[in-house]
Amino acid sequence: MIRIGDSSSRNTELDLSTRIAGVTFKNPIVMASGTFGFGKEYAKFYDVNELGGISGKGLTLQPKAGNQGTRVYETASGMLNSVGLENPGVAAFLDKECAYWETLDTVRIVNLGGNTFEDYVAGAEQIQKDAEARSRKAVDMIELNISCPNVKEGGIAFGIRTCDARELVRAVRQATRLPLSVKLSPNAEDIADMAIMCQEEGADAVSLINTISGMKIDVRRRRSVFNNLYAGLSGPAIKPIALRMVHQVAQRVEIPVIGMGGISSATDIIEFIMAGAAVVQVGTYNFMNMRAGEDLLRDLRQFMIEENIASLDEIRGII
Repeated sequence: MIRIGDSSSRNTELDLSTRIAGVTFKNPIVMASGTFGFGKEYAKFYDVNELGGISGKGLTLQPKAGNQGTRVYETASGMLNSVGLENPGVAAFLDKECAYWETLDTVRIVNLGGNTFEDYVAGAEQIQKDAEARSRKAVDMIELNISCPNVKEGGIAFGIRTCDARELVRAVRQATRLPLSVKLSPNAEDIADMAIMCQEEGADAVSLINTISGMKIDVRRRRSVFNNLYAGLSGPAIKPIALRMVHQVAQRVEIPVIGMGGISSATDIIEFIMAGAAVVQVGTYNFMNMRAGEDLLRDLRQFMIEENIASLDEIRGII
């Protein structure tokens, strides 16, 4: 444990930990869904057990092949992605990936998506059933991604209208006893109202923000770069928007807020903590720096030492 000295030269332990619904995060750095796989690949570069947590690759009930054509395009201070939730499906994850997750000493979060109400609920039920059957824990929390298009309602995302999302959050909450965070879309009609609804329906936390819808045109081919026309913008370019939304939501709810959006430095993490985030998620920066988690943790500790911050609770939500 690192110790620092305050103005009176008293040694104090450096505390980076926090708890959400009984789950202890040893530090606030969590790797965001869709940018870290299930952790195996990055474990070749540094010890992922040092992270506060891992939100795994987004899962749907059935396997998905993802989108055709260009999937990722670099932009100024960011990245557009149109991967399309390519994933092995919930059953394959539970069968093939959880054995590795059982060995990890960090918070393990399943990011659950879907295109129908029934798929979301069935996926949550399978994860809950598997958790009850395992002798060792492999999943600590579910992160419900309500930014997915509702195919039965013409493709509008579940997370746009609070009234549409309420029934889904309620049903998934009833389907699992695992801690539940709901990942909110920045395209919601009112993201603070959406977060309040999640709290009312029993969510243990909210995660925000998901990517912002964007576009890139190939002017020589005279068409969008992406087959689906639009794609999700992430990276440092969206950080001011994400920070503002995290602050707004943290002012309105009692449950913890998991902040994300363009984090690529220790000072970015501190800003989100000051805005009210309990922990943060790091996404696009993983593509810029394969040792992002390791470097961010080192720099965060150094910042706290330099600023004489013994615990992140001292600065959490001070803005």
